[in-house]
Amino acid sequence: MSLLSARLAVLREPANQSLMQLRKGLEKESLRVTPEGTLAQTPHPRALGSALTHPAITTDYSEALLEFITEPHTSTRQMLAELDRVQRYTYQCLDNEYLWGSSMPCMLANDASIPVGLYGGSNPGRMKTIYRLGLGERYGRSMQTIAGIHYNFSLGDEFWAFWHAREGIDESLQQFKNRRYFDLIRNFRRYFWLLLYLFGASPAVCRSFVKGRQHQLQSFGDDEHSLHLPYATSLRMGDLGYQSDAQSALVVSYNDLDSYIHTLCGAITQPYPDYVAKGLRDEQGNYKQLNTSLLQIENEFYSTMRPKCVARSGETALGALRNRGVEYVEVRCVDLNPYEPLGVSAEQIHFMDVFLVYCLLADSPQTDPKKYRRSLENQRRVVNRGRDPAMRLLSDCGEQSLPQWGTTLLDEMTWVANLLDNSLGNSHFSAALQSQRAKLEDSQLTPSARILADMQAKQQTFFRLALEQSISHAEHYRQQPLSAAEFEYMQQLALDSLAQQAAIEAQPQLDFDEYLRNYYAQYNCSS
Repeated sequence: MSLLSARLAVLREPANQSLMQLRKGLEKESLRVTPEGTLAQTPHPRALGSALTHPAITTDYSEALLEFITEPHTSTRQMLAELDRVQRYTYQCLDNEYLWGSSMPCMLANDASIPVGLYGGSNPGRMKTIYRLGLGERYGRSMQTIAGIHYNFSLGDEFWAFWHAREGIDESLQQFKNRRYFDLIRNFRRYFWLLLYLFGASPAVCRSFVKGRQHQLQSFGDDEHSLHLPYATSLRMGDLGYQSDAQSALVVSYNDLDSYIHTLCGAITQPYPDYVAKGLRDEQGNYKQLNTSLLQIENEFYSTMRPKCVARSGETALGALRNRGVEYVEVRCVDLNPYEPLGVSAEQIHFMDVFLVYCLLADSPQTDPKKYRRSLENQRRVVNRGRDPAMRLLSDCGEQSLPQWGTTLLDEMTWVANLLDNSLGNSHFSAALQSQRAKLEDSQLTPSARILADMQAKQQTFFRLALEQSISHAEHYRQQPLSAAEFEYMQQLALDSLAQQAAIEAQPQLDFDEYLRNYYAQYNCSS
């Protein structure tokens, strides 16, 4: 009996079915754009509150890149309802602007036209802005306008306490959770190419996005304004998106928490020649980047999944992991679905739940640099050629076609989907899995194929199609305004966040150089 089968057998016992309580949350990014489809140049709307302190509405890289954050939920329906409420409020506050519905950005001018996020005059606020200036220095600002979905996932305390007691290993409960979450992460990195194929929705870009950059994209027929690759799935996750040549030599260990922390601490504390050459400050003495290391902070490492622990005020993300261990994992490889006003569907969430539980329960051997590189190569192949029938993936069993390997995985996940259906009293998970199976049988059902087919059928550029979808989403939300009570609640959240930022800025501030030294002192690679 396989390890997966043995674990599933235990969880299928009637007394244990209540253990499968999943906790989930979303972070969804969207660009603010003008009616003409250009990047909004307006500041973050005051009606949306403070980007520094609002619990549900902030900005990511740019003033124009909104980020919506839900609370953790045990119900997919409630999680999506919260995201829906936040987006409806946002639309009621926007003044003649839209939320761009695609991951790849709208029409862009030059880097100088992309406004960096501003977070006020406090030390934490200044640090957030300087970090973004550093990203622009290192990678260019256009790359930072790409949007996506981040999915936060964990299991409840009862689940972990049960398995910790059952396995009887001489380690604390938190050490056990750390180890098992890293099991999940390693399997995720082996198989996330499947998510890129099933949900990738960025097969084309506006030519303005790659202006002045080297690329291997092709014109879309006679359309000189759109660039694409015929079998691409998620260009966002390829060389044009959240990838970095500088980070390509960084091999991060996911075998255990200590080695993961140690590797990233080293990347944050060791000078990197190219960034040393850029300099820490400009001619006026203003910071251009937070440091001259390979990474300014751990968030700069472009990983498809991160182990996470909620950081306290002034605490680094790695410090939180070291001090309290892994609380949840963050999936970072999901494109916005331009056919969904929310950017994501319940069916997609249900499938990702099945996928992540499978990654946790299946055997997860440790990895080495060779296998680390192999996962990156599979990512590259699926990003650029995921729907190509001739494309092959690298596995322990040799090269396999994507439909062949994907079908094998879905067959194994069927038992996980049944377990979740039985535990939660519905058939959502099995139905979601079956829908994905259809995409393996017919690649034209994937979002990436649908986008290219719609561009062809409507004779539209990527830009025009994305703008049309964004306008449609705006109409959807504007026809369903919040109730007066809901609107007042959201208004109060915004006002409270502005008051919180003002209170932070009213406090005495350390000299910023000293503040930064104290912050980086937490990255002690030897502890």
